[in-house]
Amino acid sequence: MFKILETPRDALQGLSRFVPTSEKIDLLGPLLQIGFDIVDIGSFVSHKVIPQFSDMDAILERLPKAHANTRLFALTGNVKGAEKAAGYDQIDYIGFPFSLSETFLKRNIHSDLPKGLKTIRKIQEICHQAGKTQWVYLTMAFGNPYHDPVDTDLLMHWTQILYDVGIRQISLSDITGVAVPAQIAEYFHLLSHAFPEIEFGIHLHVRDHDWEPKIEAAYHNGCIVFDGVTGGFGGCPMTGYELLSNLPTQYIIQFAKKNNIPLQLDLENYPKMLDSTLEILKSYQ
Repeated sequence: MFKILETPRDALQGLSRFVPTSEKIDLLGPLLQIGFDIVDIGSFVSHKVIPQFSDMDAILERLPKAHANTRLFALTGNVKGAEKAAGYDQIDYIGFPFSLSETFLKRNIHSDLPKGLKTIRKIQEICHQAGKTQWVYLTMAFGNPYHDPVDTDLLMHWTQILYDVGIRQISLSDITGVAVPAQIAEYFHLLSHAFPEIEFGIHLHVRDHDWEPKIEAAYHNGCIVFDGVTGGFGGCPMTGYELLSNLPTQYIIQFAKKNNIPLQLDLENYPKMLDSTLEILKSYQ
């Protein structure tokens, strides 16, 4: 199985200028029609921290209907945001940015490991009641600049805890570009064999020369979901590595074609959609 999670949220949140709601709809609308498995449309977080999505309610009110194969994803960093996201019928997945780095948890969502787990449990209850699915990101899963411990034992330990909570969608995130193919292969091999019921994904920030071996290592060792950003825009503003770009969705499609992996995308109209997306994003850099 091979899925693409298109993440325009990650591109938009890194822009310095606010993109009006109407232009966000112009950007999101075509992305929803191409046939991506999942589209991350935005976040329910503090407007002071991420002002770009202070208009989430307006976005969802005006968002066109998605392709029949496409599910919608929204990110939140707290219970209040999850409650808001759960109120929208269009949203299927509610994402939460957990981390194996306690330092990053404090920087990113003002939390720590015990508090983060408590929040995950509460969001899981909200999702269960609203018929949604929680998706947990293990951010900085491959290492961090803070010298917080990261190893396979810690990764397996926290994955087991999340599994026991009921989480079945987990993505390993490398937003500082430190992961190497051998490490990616080891992590996904261990996890996919130990937890076959979990759908594992990967979120990469890459350089032009190192993306393909990383995707290959993940794919051949049990990774199912690959996050991409059309054009490769964006970077996490909470890390200090904003200029390290997201994995371009074009690269994921290129990898799939090269390896004869079937995609349900409307590839005929993808180039036109790509051009319009790049035009909007570049105008607000």
